[in-house]
Amino acid sequence: MKSCTYIIIGVMILLFASCGQQYQAEKTVEAFVDENAENPDLVTKRDFADLGTTRHISDSLVNVMRQRGAEHFKESISYPAIPQGDLYYLRMRYVYEGDTLQNTFYLNEELTEVVAFK
Repeated sequence: MKSCTYIIIGVMILLFASCGQQYQAEKTVEAFVDENAENPDLVTKRDFADLGTTRHISDSLVNVMRQRGAEHFKESISYPAIPQGDLYYLRMRYVYEGDTLQNTFYLNEELTEVVAFK
């Protein structure tokens, strides 16, 4: 019975940690969009997918995403240095002037900065 209690507590800790990461990532992306969208007031009905992690994004791919940017975003966005290791990603669906759009944002491990997006 005691081991079941420890398992339940462990699962609850992981669940709360995961929810905290999701929340932090969403807040980071929202701040990035508010700062770098051409008209952030027109970005409405933001909806986020689950936070994921990837090892498949190379430095050169990050640089390509940074150069291309995305429609409705400023051209000269200031990014942090490209971190080593895994990146997290978060997809955001939103409405912009009646059109439903989606972008994927790549974040550092601390979930404090957007590294690139597409």
